Amino acid sequence: MYAADAFAQPSSSIATRCSMSTRTAACSCGQLRIEVEGDPKGIGICHCLACQRRTGSVFAALARFRAPFKVIGTATEYLRVGDQGGRFIFRFCPTCGTTVFRTEVGDDESVSVAVGAFADPAFPAPRVSVYDSRRHSWVQLPPGMRVFAKDPP
Repeated sequence: MYAADAFAQPSSSIATRCSMSTRTAACSCGQLRIEVEGDPKGIGICHCLACQRRTGSVFAALARFRAPFKVIGTATEYLRVGDQGGRFIFRFCPTCGTTVFRTEVGDDESVSVAVGAFADPAFPAPRVSVYDSRRHSWVQLPPGMRVFAKDPP
């Protein structure tokens, strides 16, 4: 589980590729949605075993946005404590089970949204990879990514 600041990036690096003012992410059945404003503060992937289990994939891809955000529908919550003690609340659809977003306890300023929930193939590429020590050997990272063996300091 990555630290929230790990995905922070200078806004100029994202702004040229992400010009929508409002984005909506949704679960598979559409019951749970989240609307975020502006450009992502950062985009990254996490290869930790907890994210692999949570997503059912070999890594999680998340985009962090500043508050405010608007949630439409009902979410089930799952609290997970990260390796460095951060408490993360994952929200998923009680109908289809899709994880849509997560927040960190004590951080009311941002939300991290599952990139796949935007269903946008043009979404900007991740710039940070954490828990690279758990990355599957056949997963190739885009050039220029910042890579951390575990959580960044």
